[in-house]
Amino acid sequence: MHGPDGTDDTNESVFIEVERPERIVFRHLKPMHRFLMSVLFGEEGGKTRLTWRMLFESTAEWNRVKAVAGAANEQNFDRLEAQLAEMA
Repeated sequence: MHGPDGTDDTNESVFIEVERPERIVFRHLKPMHRFLMSVLFGEEGGKTRLTWRMLFESTAEWNRVKAVAGAANEQNFDRLEAQLAEMA
C-alpha cells in the first residue's frame, strides 16, 4: 500500500477461504490495521459485480482507517484490473 505520506507498507494477509470464482476471504494482519476481508464475485447482466466487505475489530479501528481506506482500495482495484487484463 502507498500511504498518503509517500511511504510504502508491505501487507501481510492469511487466506481463509477461496471458492473460485465466487468468493475470497482473507484476514489482513499487518502492517497497521487488522480486518477480515470478503470479496464476492457475481454475474449481473453479462458483467461482473464485485462486493468488497471489510470487517474491523471495532468501530474505533474503522474510524482510524476510513480516511485512507478509499485510496488504498482503489490501489487494490487497479492491481486486480491489471491482473485480469494479463489473464485475458
